[in-house]
Amino acid sequence: MYAVVSTGGKQLKVEKGTEAVVERLAAEVGQTVTFDVLFVADGESIVVDADALATATVTAEVLEHFRGDKAIVFKFKKRKGYKRLKGHRQEHTRIRVTDVALGAGGVAPKKAEKAKAPATKVDEKPEKPGADEAVSVAEAAVAQCEAVKSDGERCGNKAKQGSKYCGVHAKKYEG
Repeated sequence: MYAVVSTGGKQLKVEKGTEAVVERLAAEVGQTVTFDVLFVADGESIVVDADALATATVTAEVLEHFRGDKAIVFKFKKRKGYKRLKGHRQEHTRIRVTDVALGAGGVAPKKAEKAKAPATKVDEKPEKPGADEAVSVAEAAVAQCEAVKSDGERCGNKAKQGSKYCGVHAKKYEG
């Protein structure tokens, strides 16, 4: 079983017993910390549902705090006599993952859900395709764009005719 967690603005794939280096955490050496879980996979099942991930936990033990290698920052303007040399060392924390748990909710495989959806659509096809196609085209013309913005909200624009995206997102997702 493995999970993808978010820490320090980055995502990290972890398993039980994994040692990793992350950006500095506000915890003392020897303390345990928990992370925000974005994804959990267990053999044949995958969990990405927000409700199921709310019960999932990834705990880790803080092993040490240290500073990374020096990064040189050099600024220079030719023929002006301008030179600036600075260095930067990033603060890091080494952790060991002690547990990856799904919680009491359990997991339903995503593959089973996808397999059921096309089968029901095939069974529900109408006998007269011409009449229902005109209705579905009319519904698609007034449909909302299906693109999701980075903050999690759906795009408020009207979808283009024959597409499920608006003019802004059609090139990005269809092209």
